[in-house]
Amino acid sequence: MADADLARVASVPLPPSCPELASLDLFLSVVRLGSVSRAATAHGITQPSASQRIRQLERQVGVALLDRSPNGSTPTEAGGLLADWAEAVVAAAAELAAGLEALCAPADGRLRTAASLTIAEYLLPGWLGALHRADRTARVELQVANSAAVIERVADGHADIGFIESPGPTGGLSSRQIGEDELVVVVAADQPWARRRGRAVPAATLAATPLVVREQGSGTRDALAAAFAAAGLVASEPLLELGSTTAVKEAAAAGAGPAVMSRLAVAREVATGHLVVIPVDGLNLARRLRAVWRSKEPLPALAAALLRRAERWRSA
Repeated sequence: MADADLARVASVPLPPSCPELASLDLFLSVVRLGSVSRAATAHGITQPSASQRIRQLERQVGVALLDRSPNGSTPTEAGGLLADWAEAVVAAAAELAAGLEALCAPADGRLRTAASLTIAEYLLPGWLGALHRADRTARVELQVANSAAVIERVADGHADIGFIESPGPTGGLSSRQIGEDELVVVVAADQPWARRRGRAVPAATLAATPLVVREQGSGTRDALAAAFAAAGLVASEPLLELGSTTAVKEAAAAGAGPAVMSRLAVAREVATGHLVVIPVDGLNLARRLRAVWRSKEPLPALAAALLRRAERWRSA
């Protein structure tokens, strides 16, 4: 194509039917999370506001995009097509935004971040790699601790941004949901529960069983305690309290007893058959993953760029 032809194509404005990026981003979150309310929470807006924006998007494109039911929202055929097209558009916009933020950051910019163990081990490496590709001058300091310690380090000014798994209060810090995770009960392949052949363990049985768990203050431990409390149960004294994800996983694989861990942390061991996931009946083990930062200070440019990277993982 000749230069003149390219110039004419580039000068054609987008039509009015072209949706706004923010609306596309919200719509993709609904598709990924299966619920307008969950998407609203992830974007930090109210459900009525999210519903209004989705309806406005449908009016703009001229077709229904979601099938709504009491159990959630699923894309229509047209909505599925739009979601496929929008993925690349929103991802490119996120790359642009992160690049601009990195461009505005000081040349010798330093990012101090803190993260709980599951996020630090299984998610942050990918986010930081993408950040580094956008800004080769960025220097990142990562502090790995449990969720309680992450909140403390951010509040004390020792970290610009933190990532936690705990469902509890954040001590006055600003927070934003970046995704969801699921805790699972795992046992070694030769343990009695592994022979249940997919039959679920009742929540009351799990609560009465001494478990291999993380230490007090960890997001995994807090999320498990919150799940038991929501079900009206009190957990028995732990079999083992260990200070790292790897230690809990190794103890379970060695046959010490059932363990409760992030599905992210045990994916490889489950795939190889070293650990078996045991379904639990009557217990909600889903949990939110959140970013936290100091409320009264603007988020540094590099921290904002990292937050955008993390938000691209909302479908987890």
